[in-house]
Amino acid sequence: MRVEISSLLLAKLQAAVAASPEVERCGLLFGARGRVTDISFADNIAANPQRHFELDPAHLISAHRAARGGGPAVIGHWHSHPIGTAEPSPEDARSAAPDGRIWLILSASDVRLWRAVENGPVQGRFEPLALAVV
Repeated sequence: MRVEISSLLLAKLQAAVAASPEVERCGLLFGARGRVTDISFADNIAANPQRHFELDPAHLISAHRAARGGGPAVIGHWHSHPIGTAEPSPEDARSAAPDGRIWLILSASDVRLWRAVENGPVQGRFEPLALAVV
């Protein structure tokens, strides 16, 4: 599967990650199957935000309420890996539900897209997706 994101949205994510290289940044992805049409930035409330991320539940609940009210659909989330690669970590795998949602992961030098699935080839939870910047 291929998922598109605009170069403008990707640049916003990369700028936010570059501005806070010491912590994992995170947020939501909105759109429809095959296309990210918008993003949000959420507070990382993890106990150790330098090594993990946890989306602020209020942000997540608000986004899902808005979607039920006719707003954009939440299709996944994004987060950064300030240290390491743009691949899912063991911690990511432990926290991911096999629900088919997409995970966009950014490192200092790369961005990759994943889908959370049952028995995925990466960390037992993820399969890679093609990311098209348009």
